[in-house]
Amino acid sequence: MGAIAGHGTSGGGRAPGSDLAGRVALVAGGTRGAGRGIAVQLGAAGATVYVTGRTSGSERSEMDRPETIEETAALVDAAGGRGIAVQVDHLVPDRVRALVARIASEQGALHILVNDIWGAEIEWNRPVWESSLDTGLHTLRLAVDTHAITSHFALPLLIETPGGLVVEMTDGTDEYNASHYRVSFFYDLAKAAVNRMAFALGHELAPHGGTAVALTPGWLRSEAMLQAHGVTEATWRDAVAHTPHFAISESPAYVGRAVAALAGDPEVARWNGRSLSSGQLAREYGFTDVDGHRPDAWRYLTEVQDPGLPADVTGYR
Repeated sequence: MGAIAGHGTSGGGRAPGSDLAGRVALVAGGTRGAGRGIAVQLGAAGATVYVTGRTSGSERSEMDRPETIEETAALVDAAGGRGIAVQVDHLVPDRVRALVARIASEQGALHILVNDIWGAEIEWNRPVWESSLDTGLHTLRLAVDTHAITSHFALPLLIETPGGLVVEMTDGTDEYNASHYRVSFFYDLAKAAVNRMAFALGHELAPHGGTAVALTPGWLRSEAMLQAHGVTEATWRDAVAHTPHFAISESPAYVGRAVAALAGDPEVARWNGRSLSSGQLAREYGFTDVDGHRPDAWRYLTEVQDPGLPADVTGYR
């Protein structure tokens, strides 16, 4: 699976001090993409990682893709952690309640919650009145309700141990999204809502010694993105010939290392309630992507791509 090769299983490029042995993480929505990259990098730092999603070896979600939670858990094991795959539809409260009860029973604690649940069909470049209302509302349920349901059940366990971390995965920083239309009414609304969740959770967790952040990768070389461009992680640079700005793209390991760095930072509370990006945290913590570079996609988008300048990643990788 060429799209997985770039996730990396060694400690190379990680931030110093990101040893997470003895820590328990739940990566909700860890089947593929950023969720898989995060789970693997938490495992590489020594964490026990519960990986959830709808697609298992015996059943596929509506996304109808081949990646499974069992594959992700195996990659966590290979990276040096312990991966535990649990099939969960995070729209079903009873399933999420049972998941958290299992973590409490098996581990006695939860230190890291990553809400990366998505799996939604998007109607791009259509105004709200031309969009399918059913599709749009389902998008909001998958992107927003799932995060709220998971936080509702998981946070009572997480706050039992001071220093807990919640990472709300999104697309775009607060600053970028505030001034840019994100190509669809429902997508725009979903991503703004997730950013705001981190702000609200930060206020609610702080009295319990917990931290919440919103985190966005840049142009992510997910399995689906690589497939769309007809490349693999090993050959992704071939896509630059027809999509020049793809040169700023990053592997899922990069945002995974960002989460591992946050989780290993004893002063992570300084980020509480903030909107962060993988490129920003790479500069702060000193980690790199699997190729040794530090792409800063959101600065690149603002300064090069959006103004219509020719693709040139000099100074942005």
